[in-house]
Amino acid sequence: MSKPLLIVESPTKVKTLKKYIGKKFNIAATVGHIIDLPPKELGIEVENSFKPKYTTIPGKAKVITALKKAAGKAEEIYLAPDPDREGEAIAWHAADVLKKKNRKFYRVLFHELTKNGITEAIESPQELNSEKYEAQQARRILDRLVGYQVSPLLWRKVKGGLSAGRVQSVSVRIICEREREIYAFETEEYWSLTATFDAPTPPPFEAKLVKKKGKKLKIPNKEASDQILSDLEKADYIIDKLVKKTTKRNPLPPFTTSKLQQDAIRKLHFTAKKTMTVAQQLYEGIELGPGEPVGLITYMRTDSTRIAMEAAVEAKDLVTKKFGADYALPKPRFFKNKNKTQDAHEAIRPTSAFNTPDDVRPYLSKDQFRLYELIWKRFVASQMAQALIDQTSAAIKAGDYTFNASGSIIKFPGYMTLYLSADQEIESQKKKGVLPELAEGMKLALKKLDPKQHFTAPPPRFTEASLVKELEENGIGRPSTYAAILSTIRAKGYVDLLKGSFKPTELGFIVNDLLVETFPDIFNVDFTAKMENNLDLVEASKADSIEILSDFYTPFKQVLDTASDKMTSIKGVGVPTPLECPDCKKVLHIKVGKSGPFLACEGYPDCKFSTNYSRDEKGTVVAEKQNRVADIPTDEKCEKCEKPLVIKQGKYGPFMACTGFPKCKNTRSLSVNGKGLDIKCPEDGCDGGIAEKKSKRGKIFYGCTNYPKCTFASWDKPVAKACPACSAPLLFEKSTKKEGKFLACADKKCGHKEPN
Repeated sequence: MSKPLLIVESPTKVKTLKKYIGKKFNIAATVGHIIDLPPKELGIEVENSFKPKYTTIPGKAKVITALKKAAGKAEEIYLAPDPDREGEAIAWHAADVLKKKNRKFYRVLFHELTKNGITEAIESPQELNSEKYEAQQARRILDRLVGYQVSPLLWRKVKGGLSAGRVQSVSVRIICEREREIYAFETEEYWSLTATFDAPTPPPFEAKLVKKKGKKLKIPNKEASDQILSDLEKADYIIDKLVKKTTKRNPLPPFTTSKLQQDAIRKLHFTAKKTMTVAQQLYEGIELGPGEPVGLITYMRTDSTRIAMEAAVEAKDLVTKKFGADYALPKPRFFKNKNKTQDAHEAIRPTSAFNTPDDVRPYLSKDQFRLYELIWKRFVASQMAQALIDQTSAAIKAGDYTFNASGSIIKFPGYMTLYLSADQEIESQKKKGVLPELAEGMKLALKKLDPKQHFTAPPPRFTEASLVKELEENGIGRPSTYAAILSTIRAKGYVDLLKGSFKPTELGFIVNDLLVETFPDIFNVDFTAKMENNLDLVEASKADSIEILSDFYTPFKQVLDTASDKMTSIKGVGVPTPLECPDCKKVLHIKVGKSGPFLACEGYPDCKFSTNYSRDEKGTVVAEKQNRVADIPTDEKCEKCEKPLVIKQGKYGPFMACTGFPKCKNTRSLSVNGKGLDIKCPEDGCDGGIAEKKSKRGKIFYGCTNYPKCTFASWDKPVAKACPACSAPLLFEKSTKKEGKFLACADKKCGHKEPN
């Protein structure tokens, strides 16, 4: 009788699983999805209840053959792809290709790849989850309906190669709207006033001016600040009110996927994508010694803060041993979830709290260690005692004015001994400061008054961390998709990541504005969040996926049909700006070319003015200043159409161009130098020179100025020196690690080399 087959997603897991169950099971991997919608067509029968037309993913036929071979005559197949919607779809597709009479399929959910976790999952297999599969399939169909029908619109209306996405485009919209908030922001001046006091006992301390006659005070300018300083010249400074209290601060729950991404981005300077890649490695198994692969963390795609009782008890034991009984809890601390439908998995935690970061460090890469340490500390801290903080605040009267001073002392650090989130670290820095012994009615000695000028700042651009937070709070996408979203919007050229912050590109603005104008409901934050909630309801058996798809598609198709004719087209036309063409006084338009957006005259082809541009701090389009050279007439005629030729100044120097452009595109370079080169083309009968040029990918090469008549080109830089061995007209600069830099003849039969 054949051994049962266990199927997982990742080949990396196979090694870990073989250690524990290799004798009882054959183990194989799907290497991700094996079946999907076809890449070159919609693949959805809209009129047939949105039935998907699945095909084998290119390159996966060999994987399917290998799975069938591994299954052999096995009567039992255990399907153990990842315990999420995507994993459920892989399990269903694997079952479909391996179905056979009398063959039974079981769903296995590995929440952690440890001996106990693997054994428990194998011993309690489940049925395939049709609701979870329906939710995944509905999402895939929704994304395909939007992406494959809106993207072609962009190809026709803007340029080829663009894409739209149900979630991706909303993410771009959020970034664009924030940028326009920044453009619209009007900076205002304001002043602050800080006093430094001495009390009867040290240390000196600071207090900020906050009120006048009991009302919040705003200091708009220097004149107002000077008036306040004058009012305070003879004032007495008396402590009017003193408040002392001890506050209790609780730790945060263990990580969910989005919170892990946010803290890893801010604390470790990882990207969201890198965070998930490293977390996957920790989940799938690390060798803690020869032949001992162990999954170090639980499954890393989760919205849940739930933890298992045994994990909490283990953490309590560790805290007691490592920090002492005062830091341990009398009973485990559990956290409530916001969304019960996404509670299939535990929070992200170490599979064993006793695998301390120091213990596993020798077996981890630097990035693996840093992320594991973050996960371990957050989890263990969640099972530690509260922190106790003594806080003191003082209201100080000075005539009609009131100053506020505050300070805090950590009475008992509790969990703060081990971990603070990035936000908590910032908060702690703000609240630092120790006050001396103070009492109500106490008179203080003023040391100095320090007025400072400030200016209000616009809202900040989104960082990866704050964008993930924004998406999560608005219910857009799912934490497991955030890393892919952030990568896609950059790869498509819709946003740039500048100094750690997202800034829309000109292409991003253009595409966003067209999509929002044409599909105001589809690419809307609230609508997208509602769709995510509907998918959750499908998984929870509270909604029908076909109804959801139908309710979405009917109005979407109507807008889509209208958009095909009425959506604004900027292809070849561009977007008008307030700027005037310096040549013909017509309007300059923003156009999108192969190298990106640029300004061009609306009078093209009669007026050929074009230039690059930028935007100022208010988003206003600013044309790049040009030292423009007028075309120089010549007596020569175009050899193709007989129209006059003119001399123009181009990127690589002067060149001849036909005045019949754009109907006739004949040109001839006049540049012989091209960055210091003054070399005649070596081709027989050619009167051109050699110029330095750039390939489409930006790589430097050297070619004839008479191209395309002469096709001479070389990656090696030519030198105006004849070969002493064979009299070839040029030698070329070359270099190798072994020989260093040298000159060589291009004729391989000659083989001449000499020092450079």
